[in-house]
This record gives sequence, C-alpha cells and structure tokens, in this order.
Amino acid sequence: MELNNIYLGDAYKLIKEIPDKSVDLIITDPPYDIQGIHASGIIKERYESSHAAEIKTNNLDKSIDFAILDDFCRVMKKINIYIWCNKEQIIQYLDYFVTKRKCNWEMLVWAKENPAPFCGTHYLKDKEYCLYFWEQGAPVHIPFERGRTVFISKTNVADKENYGHPTIKPIEFIKKLIENSSERGGVILDTFLGSGTTCVAAKELGRQYIGFEINETYYKIATDRLNGINQKGEIDLFSFEQLDLFEGE
Repeated sequence: MELNNIYLGDAYKLIKEIPDKSVDLIITDPPYDIQGIHASGIIKERYESSHAAEIKTNNLDKSIDFAILDDFCRVMKKINIYIWCNKEQIIQYLDYFVTKRKCNWEMLVWAKENPAPFCGTHYLKDKEYCLYFWEQGAPVHIPFERGRTVFISKTNVADKENYGHPTIKPIEFIKKLIENSSERGGVILDTFLGSGTTCVAAKELGRQYIGFEINETYYKIATDRLNGINQKGEIDLFSFEQLDLFEGE
C-alpha cells in the first residue's frame, strides 16, 4: 500500500494491507452510534428530511465495528490515535484503550456556537467529542497555544456545501491534532476519510498520509479536494501550487 494515496474500499479489509508498526498517528471519524432523533413536530420533520436522511442513507449512523481497534494498534508504531465519537460510544473506547491497553487519554470537544435547536426533553446537541489515546513514547508535543481541549466555532455550513459531507470536521481543528501528535514526514492514517479533511490537513502540514473511504461519492470529493478542487468545481484556496510546494519539502 503506497503512501500519499487514498483508497476506495472497506476499511476493515484495507487495513489488513498496512504493515505492522508503520503508522505514526491515526485521526479518524468512524460512524457514530445514532439511536434516534430527539425532537418533535416540525423540527423533527425538517431534520429527518435533510441532515439525518443523508446520514442514514450513507450508513453514517451505524456504529463502528470495534474489532478494527486491534488493527489500529497493530499498525501504529506507538498507540497514538484521535477518534471522533458521540456520547454513546465513549465508555466502549475508554474500556478498550484505557482499561485494556493502559493508554493515557484526553477528551477534546468541538463546541458549536450555533447548534440546531433540537432539544425539549434533552440538552442541545451542541458538541462533538474527540478522544485522544496515546502510550509512552508517542510523538506528543503540545505547546500552550495548541493546548486547549475545547475548540469553539460555528457549525461549518460552508465546508458542507463545498465538500458535500454531512459530518465534516473543521480542518483547523484537525491541523492542531496533527501538529500536536506527529512530526513532519510522519505517516497519518484515516480509515473513515469522508471528504478528505485529515489527508488534506496532513498534506498541508508536510506529513505523509493514507486514507480509506467506502462511499464512491465521498471518495471522489476527497480526491478532488486533494487536487485543490471543491465540490462546486472551483479551485480551492489550497491551490495546486501550494500542493507542489509541500510535496517538494
């Protein structure tokens, strides 16, 4: 499996092709365990007709098969992994990485300033969790300016329009994670690539990357994005010239 490539296919199968202890950092956003939509009336109807419908259609509501975690640990030089998840998955990840693997851990939060108004009998869905697990010897270097555990921003509507993925994460946040937990030239893996954010961020920061995506539409978007083109067919701010500069470093 070649570096600086993304692959169309099933992550659970493709990861078997990665050699042992060859990856410096994993950043990945597997499907959440979505039990239902906590809203009612017109709000629920509107939600189900757009955002939730796309998530369900593309199987983004089916929880990760936790068997892949053994392969995550196999391919990493040292356990060094950021995993996006929802509240329902936190205990399972903690049990595996902390109880079983004896890792250090931290919880990071993306707090949204403008969450959708779906509450009533539940608190707002105004945050997403990113769990970080690492073991002694992993390349962790977190300066003060990148040390906060809460990333606050508006819901990234523009990114969703440009790159066509309903659960896309802010690239600024992903860049911070890469800088905090890898060295230039290190290999970054994302097994659930979506629209390509992790690999684009890795490339911008002078890292090598591997990405897997099973959905053909998202794979095409990610491929275009790595070539500096957004979903609208426009040249992205991160241009071909910039890509060539980083490739030459």
